[in-house]
Amino acid sequence: MKNLGARPPRPHAHASSTDEVTDPPQPDAGPASAISEASAISEAEISRREMIKLSAVAAAASVVGIDTKAAAQTAGAPSQTRAPLFFTSEEFAVVDELTELIIPADDHSPGARAARVAAYVDFRLSESLEEEAKTLWRDGLKLVERLSQEMHGKSFLQSSPEQRIALLTRISQNEMKPEKPEEVFFKELKSRTARTYYTSKIGIHTEMEYKGNTYLKEFAGFDAT
Repeated sequence: MKNLGARPPRPHAHASSTDEVTDPPQPDAGPASAISEASAISEAEISRREMIKLSAVAAAASVVGIDTKAAAQTAGAPSQTRAPLFFTSEEFAVVDELTELIIPADDHSPGARAARVAAYVDFRLSESLEEEAKTLWRDGLKLVERLSQEMHGKSFLQSSPEQRIALLTRISQNEMKPEKPEEVFFKELKSRTARTYYTSKIGIHTEMEYKGNTYLKEFAGFDAT
């Protein structure tokens, strides 16, 4: 599991989200075979994004077979804006930025924002019957704002990109054994972000470059002689 205490490569300042959000993406089916390949790679040899990918592919394999074709097709489409279903507009903007900091856009593929990770988390929480999960997110976002004020004297979204990363680094320090409430929230935040991103159309087809079942004009075979 990647220690997100390290600063993400190529941090970017992102415009704050508006009061409206996009339709939530739904998971797409992904390749379970990538799990066994990932286990042979040393943590020291792979990048930050690849480490998150490895931890999320296992989760992606568990949703294979879910009929989400129509939703997946809209994941990279122009937004159809609407108000958040669970979060307030301010909370949604913070979640949108936090997820993008965890999986930022790079030269290879778009990040969590383009994959509509925050919108999907909002959608799932809105239909959840588990009050504990809802409380964890509400209280966690309050802790993020409180820590931002303590560390930088301003709200999270008013902070600079470097200050936002410093806050994320602080709450990610004990990811494997979280003790403080903000550390528990970070583990949930990262888990949801990775699972949603790597089961989205962008995560599967752009980031992991999964081609699906493709037609071969000719099967070369193997010369065993």
